[in-house]
Amino acid sequence: MKTKSILITGVGGQGTLLAARIIGGAAITSGYEVKVSEVHGMSQRGGSVITYVRYGENVHSPIICRGEADVILSFETLEAGRYLEYLAPDGVVVTSTQKINPMPVVSGAMQYPEAIIEKIAATGAKIISADALSAAESLGNTKASNVVMIGLAAAELGLDEDKLFDSMCACVPKKALDLNVAAFRLGQKMAKTK
Repeated sequence: MKTKSILITGVGGQGTLLAARIIGGAAITSGYEVKVSEVHGMSQRGGSVITYVRYGENVHSPIICRGEADVILSFETLEAGRYLEYLAPDGVVVTSTQKINPMPVVSGAMQYPEAIIEKIAATGAKIISADALSAAESLGNTKASNVVMIGLAAAELGLDEDKLFDSMCACVPKKALDLNVAAFRLGQKMAKTK
């Protein structure tokens, strides 16, 4: 199989690294070679964060170049647009509709861009979007929105969804397991309506 490239992006604190561990773990248990990049960005300052997961029979590098991402998994709308140039021609963007103002918007120097999801769709890119934050809130904890997004993206990641689920169960803290199981299943359910 050709190497599958997943670009995960969001804002510091949204759980991009956990998402990379979950996806990478599922790929390992599926028998693939896996490379996961380190986090790039100002994760502790609420800045843009990007993580790469690549898996396949022979993976030579963890880096995803422009035009190579099979899936862009974005936990924040602006971040989906920011990394769109990395999407492969037949790739898919799976994004949360959550908006977190970056510092230039907070300071008043810029405005948050309008209609990002519509602009991405207008490029011809396949896009799946959902309000993962509200979905996680309905479960009682907004911190589970990243796992909602993994459930939403599960069918697009090229991995067995049961292995993805098992990896999620192995990666999250035991005290938060029930919440994350519900979040993953809710994301899967949301994907079926897209």
